[in-house]
This record gives sequence, C-alpha cells and structure tokens, in this order.
Amino acid sequence: MIRLFLALLLLPLAAACATADAPRAAFASDRIGVTVRGEGPDVVLIPGLSSSPAVWESTVAALPGYRYHIVHVAGFAGRPPGANASGPVVAPVAEEIARYIAQAGLERPALVGHSLGGSLAMMVAARHPELVSRVMVVDMAPFLGSLFGGPAATAETIRPVAAQLRAAIASGAGDARRAQIEQTIAGMVRTEAMRPQAVADSLASDPAVSGQAMYDLITTDLRPELPRIQVPLTVLWVHPPGAPVSGEQMEAFYRASFAATPQARVVRIPESYHFIMWDAPEAFRRELAAFLAGR
Repeated sequence: MIRLFLALLLLPLAAACATADAPRAAFASDRIGVTVRGEGPDVVLIPGLSSSPAVWESTVAALPGYRYHIVHVAGFAGRPPGANASGPVVAPVAEEIARYIAQAGLERPALVGHSLGGSLAMMVAARHPELVSRVMVVDMAPFLGSLFGGPAATAETIRPVAAQLRAAIASGAGDARRAQIEQTIAGMVRTEAMRPQAVADSLASDPAVSGQAMYDLITTDLRPELPRIQVPLTVLWVHPPGAPVSGEQMEAFYRASFAATPQARVVRIPESYHFIMWDAPEAFRRELAAFLAGR
C-alpha cells in the first residue's frame, strides 16, 4: 500500500519532468524560414527588403559566442512566396517571428533588423514586449512614409505613392528590371564587391511580394507604438548619397522619429551607404558587440 501511495504521489512529478524534457515541435511557417547558427545567448537577425540571410554571413563569422537565428522571408531571395503571395506581408511576418521566438523557447533574445528587418524588429518589440531583451535597428525609421511625403505625411496620405511603387516593383521584368535593380543597389551598397550579392537576391525575389512589402513599409507608421518598447534600443543610420538634406538634418529627423523612446541610442555610421554591415563592417561589429554585451 505504501509503495502504491508513493507511486501515485510521484506520478505528477514524473509527468512534469517528461513534459519538460520533451523535444519542442519543429517550427513550420509559410511566411518565414529560420536558420540557427552558433551557440550562446540568442540573437534574431532579420534581413531587409528582397534580401537573403547572406547579408549576415560576415557578421556571424566575426562575432562568435551567440546563437544566431537568421530569418529568411518567404518570397525574398529565392524562397517560395508561400502565404506572402497575397495580402499584407510585413505585419504577418512580424507575427511569425514572434511565434518563432515563443515556440522555439527563446528567452528574450536580442533582435537585430536591417532596413525592412528593422521595422519587423520594432513591430515584434512593440507588440510582444515580453519576448525581447533589446533591439537594434539598422538604417530604418519608424515611418518611412515621411521620407516620401514630407513631415506632414500620414499613412493615409502616402498610400497613392506607395501604391505606385508597389505596381512598379511588381510589374518589373526582364532587362529593364535588372537595370533598375542594379541602379538601386549602386546607391545602397558602397562596397562594389558586395553589390552582386544584393543584385542576385533582388532578382531572385518575387516581384509581387517585394512590391507589397514596400507598400506595407511605406504605409505603416510605428511611431505611436514606440512607447511600448521599453528595452534598450540602438538605431544606426547613414547619410545616403544624393540625399536632399544635410547630415545634420538627417540626424534631426532620426532623433525626432525616435523621440518616444528616450532610451534609444541614435548613432550615425560614416562612410557607409544603406548596407552598413557590408560598407562599414568594423564600425558595425563594434556597435553590435557593445549592443549585445549591454554596453
């Protein structure tokens, strides 16, 4: 009888242990894929519009000691479009990244996002603040629409411009598409040796998905959501070539854009175009290392 009583008493404990040790279900998504590299504290890396995980290769190699979770958005850089083939792209992808963090059991990872990836990082941190420990935004403002429509622009007033850009990107084809992509990348990547990778990624992206993602990006104003981001926030920015404003005006724009997050470090990276991790790798890695170390 005593033996039976002890067995019954220990059953719930055994069940709990079995549950704790059970392997987690493999993450499956029709909007993103995730590749895991390295060991250590968790870091989620999110590439930008029409980019592949390859944009993070040199960074991951140069900064070991972390477990990197590298996102690949469906429809970008050769990955089949999946559910991103129709309807909004950006907000649903942000929700999938949040779902991945939760399902994979990551304990409040750091989020690092470049360009569109920066918007995704902000979305996850603002809408699921319990999931993240810190955020780095690499050359992206919380409302890109203001760069197209001026300081008075709103998500509604900028929609016609966003719709034109969506149509132009989605309808691109053949030599004309390649020429346009090469011209765009030349203004975004200063390091000529890295341009072929960016061009190849863009050419391998689904035009409709890229067009819709750009539309979502331009018409999404994250500024009202920024106060929900209470964790450390680092924003890296550049003064792009041919910008119609001075470096001082660009800095004022970024500081005003992130005014609702007083903890934000807003840092200009000189001698770089949009792809900071390629154009200014030493400066980028120095900032990233300090960010990940909590300095």
